[in-house]
Amino acid sequence: MPRACEICGKGVRFGNRIVRHGLEKKKGGIGLHTTGITRRRFEPNLQRVKSLENGGVVRRKVCAACIKSGKIVKA
Repeated sequence: MPRACEICGKGVRFGNRIVRHGLEKKKGGIGLHTTGITRRRFEPNLQRVKSLENGGVVRRKVCAACIKSGKIVKA
């Protein structure tokens, strides 16, 4: 099962982790130099909650933003 919200579809995003070394120019140095770039993941804040649907209780993987905004009704 993918790591995604079952209500809004929010899923994993990708970005970069950038490592910089050196002293900034405004602090008297020669400037920051990038010494490493690696890929990283930004994962959604998923919670397993029981929600009411069609008169029954269903377990869902829902992101915290959907819970806060009231898009689901907790059982």
